[in-house]
Amino acid sequence: MTDLIDTDGFRANVGIILMLHEQVFLGRRTGGRGWQFPQGGVRRGESLEQALYRELEEEIGIAKADVTLLGQTDRWLRYRLPARYVRRNQQPLCIGQKQRWFLLSLQRADAAFDFTRTAEPEFDQFRWTSYWEPVKEVIYFKRAVYARALNELVDLAFPRGQPPPRPQWWERMTARRRREAAAPAD
Repeated sequence: MTDLIDTDGFRANVGIILMLHEQVFLGRRTGGRGWQFPQGGVRRGESLEQALYRELEEEIGIAKADVTLLGQTDRWLRYRLPARYVRRNQQPLCIGQKQRWFLLSLQRADAAFDFTRTAEPEFDQFRWTSYWEPVKEVIYFKRAVYARALNELVDLAFPRGQPPPRPQWWERMTARRRREAAAPAD
């Protein structure tokens, strides 16, 4: 395995929040297995920024030239995998992910997404959605990390100081996983 897994068992990963105007990209996992932001592992010898642009191109077919980097989270944000998702037969053992999140602005509204850059595409559909909606759409164990990333990057996403209000479901949806997201960061 070429991915970086730290001594605590967390795999280094980049998360990508891609914006077009005031909306964010949300991809449907191949086979209808839920919705999420593009993300992927950092390989040995690869910088976070290199991993970001590699994953952006591999997962959705968008090149570095098509986006502007607006910012990133200050620290790693972690989540643990539920026990049933831990692959105990792989070494080193990965118990979760530590992610550095990047906020990007798509420069061309007519950009064509290509999900077939790899033999095993991550996504088969996409949609543009409101800024906070992905917290509700992503699999339950990633919700707190999504909420933290969106919260941390909201001022960069809406520099004129007018972020959209959080939806009515926000507190209920994010409270369940707040403790897990508070795991120590590197």
